[in-house]
Amino acid sequence: MLHEIAPHQYHLDYSVRAPEPGDRVLVCQKGMILCREDQEELEFPTAEVLGVTQGQHLFTIDDQSFFLPHGLGKPVPQGWALRSIQTFRYASPKHLAFAGWLGSRLSQFYADHRYCGRCGAAMVPSRTERAMVCPGCKAVFYPAISPSVIVALVDGDRILLTKYQASHSAYRQYTLIAGYNEIGETLEDTVRREVAEEVGLEVEDIRYYKSQPWPLSGALLAGFFCRLKGADAITLEENELSEARWVSRQELDPRPDSPSLTGEMIEQFRLGLDPYTQT
Repeated sequence: MLHEIAPHQYHLDYSVRAPEPGDRVLVCQKGMILCREDQEELEFPTAEVLGVTQGQHLFTIDDQSFFLPHGLGKPVPQGWALRSIQTFRYASPKHLAFAGWLGSRLSQFYADHRYCGRCGAAMVPSRTERAMVCPGCKAVFYPAISPSVIVALVDGDRILLTKYQASHSAYRQYTLIAGYNEIGETLEDTVRREVAEEVGLEVEDIRYYKSQPWPLSGALLAGFFCRLKGADAITLEENELSEARWVSRQELDPRPDSPSLTGEMIEQFRLGLDPYTQT
């Protein structure tokens, strides 16, 4: 999955310092990041290349630190161009794709919190943690993490796959039922509600699989397998979904090395490694 970058190590220790010449700079603009042009593997510019002397430290991977720049000290040299982070899903090296996704998300966080949502004063970055602080009313804002569920609903040798409406998502492949956790809900209640809302079915025997941070949306995905309870007739929620259907293991295409929790869960089912087959 996208966040699984071993043997590289992601360190989220927070620090306040100026970028050094060899630190990598993530220049983010509307879902795009400055990368080396005409090169198969991802490469981000260094502070030295862009003349960056001030910036916001984000995180470190291995011994390489990543920054958001506070202005560029020189024009962008030839050979560098903006690239959509949507193309990072299968980009390599994987640890830099992960860094790009995280950087884009944190860039949006800092842009969205320039002013205090409580009193309207200009915000400043915290000197002790990854947050924005209001010097006026002392409010503190952290990067939002939104819990959501991915649901693999199975019925014997079948799994329920869905497709989004084009107006709801640009992702065009088959996926699993998914949705955000609402205030006051357990994750298991979210599983039941989302299945009922999207396809009109009931579930039982809910089993947690694993989690995944999804930097593109700020979600923390929690994957669950569950079994169908009762009738299998689908009532489609057409505002969000364009299709939902039962698919047998034999019909599924392989999804090796999927960057997403959804893809991994579908592949686990295809291989007969889901929790119900194992027990």
